[in-house]
Amino acid sequence: MLDTNKVGSVMIVGGGVTGIQSALDLADSGYYVYLVEKSGAIGGAMAQLDKTFPTNDCSM
Repeated sequence: MLDTNKVGSVMIVGGGVTGIQSALDLADSGYYVYLVEKSGAIGGAMAQLDKTFPTNDCSM
């Protein structure tokens, strides 16, 4: 449920895993969020990895 008493918006610079999670958390809290990324895709370094440690899961 959105709190209508929130005023303003937030700009997050960097569309990596942390930026995306921060944007989601702030949006769930009721803020308008602007996510800014300099490259053409989001995901940061995680999007470049094939497998992740320790579970060897695909990062995509």
